[in-house]
Amino acid sequence: MTERPHLAVIGAGPAGLAATVAAAAHGLRVTLIDAAAEAGGQFYRRPPAALRARRPQALHHQWHTWERLRDGLNAHEKAGLVRQLTNHHVWLVERRRRGFTVHALVGPEQRDPAEVRADAVLLATGGYEKVLPFPGWTLPGVVTAGGAQAMLKGGLAVSGRTAVVAGTGPLLLPVATGLAAAGVEVAALVDSADPAAFVRRSRALLAEPGKVVEGAGYAARLLRHRVPTLTRHTVVEAHGTARLEAVTVAALDRAGRVRPGTGRRIACATLAVGHGMLPGTDLAETLGCRLDGLAVHVDDEQRTDVPGVWAAGETTGIGGSALSLAEGHIAGRSAAARLHGTAPDPRVWAAATRARTRLRAFFAALDTVYAPPAHWAELVTDDTVVCRCEEVTGGAIREAVAGLGAGDARTVKLLTRAEMGWCQGRVCGPAVAGLAGCALTPSRRPFARPVPLGVLARAGDTDGDGD
Repeated sequence: MTERPHLAVIGAGPAGLAATVAAAAHGLRVTLIDAAAEAGGQFYRRPPAALRARRPQALHHQWHTWERLRDGLNAHEKAGLVRQLTNHHVWLVERRRRGFTVHALVGPEQRDPAEVRADAVLLATGGYEKVLPFPGWTLPGVVTAGGAQAMLKGGLAVSGRTAVVAGTGPLLLPVATGLAAAGVEVAALVDSADPAAFVRRSRALLAEPGKVVEGAGYAARLLRHRVPTLTRHTVVEAHGTARLEAVTVAALDRAGRVRPGTGRRIACATLAVGHGMLPGTDLAETLGCRLDGLAVHVDDEQRTDVPGVWAAGETTGIGGSALSLAEGHIAGRSAAARLHGTAPDPRVWAAATRARTRLRAFFAALDTVYAPPAHWAELVTDDTVVCRCEEVTGGAIREAVAGLGAGDARTVKLLTRAEMGWCQGRVCGPAVAGLAGCALTPSRRPFARPVPLGVLARAGDTDGDGD
């Protein structure tokens, strides 16, 4: 087995799982590396066995797909073709003269170093939520939409018995229906999207009828649970002292500004808020991969412009689990063919290619519908904390631009310390750029996550795991 070409797949969500199964089925030895305790990613997140969940599939709408991936993964693992490394937090992928070395920190405390050497690397690093601040967003009880979903899927927990789900993007629907099904009183689903935008893009959206049916199913469940839906509305402020007690929401005009006199206060213990997703490109950037905007550039085989590096899933553009599965399948089969020294035949993944084309067009149309309100920054007061790590306010960022002449996000960072904290701008970056009036651009970081100095000092002193 050790004589077979070795592929390291980073990320065990839908794209990484599909790529691993496809690559192993076509003769590669695969190491699947993920930060979580179990494979599945955010989409297939499940409660731990200790919770004894009787029906974990109730929180998923593609459970059979997960079962097929899990069974394929287990079969290849038993055959010795796949090795899973869980609780491995990858902080760097190093290009070597022959192949690559994947550097990771092991365990919940992320202290013990580990290395995996491979002939090629497939990046399936997913995406992360876009966070836009507003007054009161730092109160306990205010969580991201994905965070609320993770608590429910992974811990069978909710942060309060009453909730408002707000922001924009398709993630709001499963979050609201999931909370309602768990017994939470969802006081409102507040979406800034304009229903008229769906009509304008109806031709592109109807080209993927399965997704339309899926959305209609969520809408039916919202009606069944009597969840009020407020479209073209946004959260103006969150209220509370020790924790969240209520939110104020208001209507938006056609330009994306709050309409005066439309504010209403809604009592709630939880606000699950999200404004879409951004591709996770840290590892791709450290490898020198080309980006198209904020996403990793790939060709028809899901190859990046760095030889030996493939990418699939949300890192190449946000598009949901079905697109991630299609891209992962293509990438896994392409990697197998290329590492075996043969020219891949695109006909063998023709169905996945057609699905990829349709879904990319669908989500490109959806992006125009689910854009955050154009004037969201006007809601950020001067005393609203924007960068939580360094406690930088909206007023400090505006002063850096208007008073000190900062013309880009990097200069704002140097003048205010915004984005210099633990998250390194992953959370506050979009907000800092928006308040500074400049476009969000990738930030090239030397490492994908914070690394202890001792680990850096020892890096390269070991021979890795023998791969």
